[in-house]
Amino acid sequence: MSESQQNWIDLRSDTVTRPTPAMRELMHTAELGDDVYGDDPTVNRLQDYAADLFGYEAALFAPSGTQSNLLALLAHCARGDEYIVGQEAHTYKYEGGGAAVLGSIQPQPLTNQADGSIALDDIANAIKPDDFHFARSRLLALENTIGGKVLPPDYLQAATSLAHERGLATHLDGARICNAIVKLGISPRQAVLGFDSVSVCLSKGLGAPIGSVLCGSHDLINQAKRWRKMLGGGMRQAGMLAAAGLYALEHHIPRLAEDHANAERLANGLRQISALQVQTPQTNIVYADLPATACAGLAELLRENGILTRVTPHMRMVTHLDVSAADIDKVLSVFQTYFSKHPGVSPI
Repeated sequence: MSESQQNWIDLRSDTVTRPTPAMRELMHTAELGDDVYGDDPTVNRLQDYAADLFGYEAALFAPSGTQSNLLALLAHCARGDEYIVGQEAHTYKYEGGGAAVLGSIQPQPLTNQADGSIALDDIANAIKPDDFHFARSRLLALENTIGGKVLPPDYLQAATSLAHERGLATHLDGARICNAIVKLGISPRQAVLGFDSVSVCLSKGLGAPIGSVLCGSHDLINQAKRWRKMLGGGMRQAGMLAAAGLYALEHHIPRLAEDHANAERLANGLRQISALQVQTPQTNIVYADLPATACAGLAELLRENGILTRVTPHMRMVTHLDVSAADIDKVLSVFQTYFSKHPGVSPI
């Protein structure tokens, strides 16, 4: 984003957040060491804090959620193994096929239900018998939240129990698990019960500039550390980045409720426009369907008013710590202006 765009209202994703002044100060004063040698004290504090927060033996700081998820898949599965995953899951659809390309791990994608879950019967039926004709089913990978939807604890308990009973390990892509925690009003440990590992993104709603933490057993994290080195994820004096992640975990989880409230405010306002069909958001992601004929003109007007978002017939807008209630009201005003001036736009 150019300097002239620093004050734009950016609804493209919660990945666009910038460090807060308090976070920047902690980054500036962070103690540093060489993390590849394991002696960066700030990285170590982040890893210890994350492991304790989510109830695991150990944790590992990685540059990105894509790498953190890949580390988990590589640590859980060997060449010729298979992981069961949803068609809409980030690890399958949006991470470049890394497990297959770099780990020779076969994905077994299954249909996600409307609520984001995978039907338990589908999971059970996808687990392969112990037969050399088949890839070896080794892992069930779920995601929470998925598309902004929260998977309930009862479902997660049933799915992970099924996997363990059938000899599979379990991994949670928890890129936005803290949004689920706030929405459900439960503890971080409760939110990840039943999962052998979890990847927690620090650079989305939590507002750190970079990084994710992978939590799991000592053995799994030791394997992941080897893979991280192989993938170029050893970052040496990474304490400045880890300091931001530590601040995010310590201070920014409860405030996600503000993002959820702003998403609801946005959805409620958009519902007043008859040309739109708006889904009720569960967390910080709002989906709206609009006429294809409106997309180009609306996108232009939004940009003219300093609002960044991707305008498509099935449009996603994401609230985060750099978007205020006043910003939401401005966005709604621009939407209302456009559709009031284009009454001939065909409704959906």
